[in-house]
Amino acid sequence: MGTLTIRNLDDDLKQKLRERAARHGVSMEQEARNLLLKDVAVTKERDGDFVTAEEILEFGRRLQQADFDQKKFTDDLWSFIEEELPWWSTPQRSWPS
Repeated sequence: MGTLTIRNLDDDLKQKLRERAARHGVSMEQEARNLLLKDVAVTKERDGDFVTAEEILEFGRRLQQADFDQKKFTDDLWSFIEEELPWWSTPQRSWPS
């Protein structure tokens, strides 16, 4: 296994990584590894027709940080669908017979 050293990392970015790692219950090093695995090592041809389980979980984690508001939840969900799944919000063609 290799080692990677990142120099001149912005303090705010490091803090965000620390907080994200804490939310996921892992070390900063493990969180960075997970991010690299998700975004670099597992770069498959995504055609935009699916959302990963991690993206769904991250959406849920963001919801847990604030008081639950059904209207805001629904609005956020539709915004997420429109941004991440533009094909979902387009009118459906007729159902096959």
